[in-house]
Formats: sequence, structure tokens, C-alpha cells
Amino acid sequence: MVEEGSAFPAAPPASRDDFERTWMMDKTIVIVARANGRVAGSYHLVPNFGGRAAHIGNAGYMVHPDFRRQGIGRALVEHSIAEAPRHGFDALMFNLVFESNPARHLYEGFGFQAVGRVPEAVEGEDAIVYWRKV
Repeated sequence: MVEEGSAFPAAPPASRDDFERTWMMDKTIVIVARANGRVAGSYHLVPNFGGRAAHIGNAGYMVHPDFRRQGIGRALVEHSIAEAPRHGFDALMFNLVFESNPARHLYEGFGFQAVGRVPEAVEGEDAIVYWRKV
């Protein structure tokens, strides 16, 4: 997932320390989905902002390529929406969803609204900012 550059924010190659620092450390919660004894995907929740806006959460998702199109991503997003209020979040915001990311349709199906666009966010590709109440 790191090597393909679609789900993980650090540029490849990423070390195990890079992964742990970026995906696991200082997160409100990290959830792992397993299938057939393997890690199929994961998500984490973290405040998108500090202070008075800390009620707005941010989630990051990734699904291993071997498990895509099997409902893992849908289950992770659904679980995060249900889990967010238990951790004090009343909304979720995704800061940079690349325009080419096929998960955009999944997010929109769960009621996330595109509330902004970042032109040429990474390597010339635009990104969408999504938000929804939970």
C-alpha cells in the first residue's frame, strides 16, 4: 500500500518507523480488519484540528490490494462513522482525497460532501476535501 502511493501519506519507500509514526502513533484509535488470517485493511481516527475544533475528526483508511472490492473499505468507513462519536467527534473531515481515488464514490455514498478542492495538491493531482456530521 505504501509502494503504490495511493493510501499512505509518506512517500515510498517508507520504513517501519515511518509507518508506525504516520499511521499508528498519536492516534485516537487504530482499527485493523483481518480476513483469512491476514491484515486486510485499517483505519485510524484523530482530531483534524486542535482546541475548540477538536470535535471534528479525521480518518485515514487503507485496504490491502488483495482484499479490494470485497467490502473491507465499506466496513471500515461504516465502522469509523459509528465509532467517531464514542471518541468525542461529531463530524469527520478528509483533508486530501485525490481526485483519482475510487473510494470517493464510497465516501459520497455515506453522505460525505465535497467542501473544497486543493489544486495540484500532490504531484500535480487535485485533491478534494470531504466533510460530514456523524
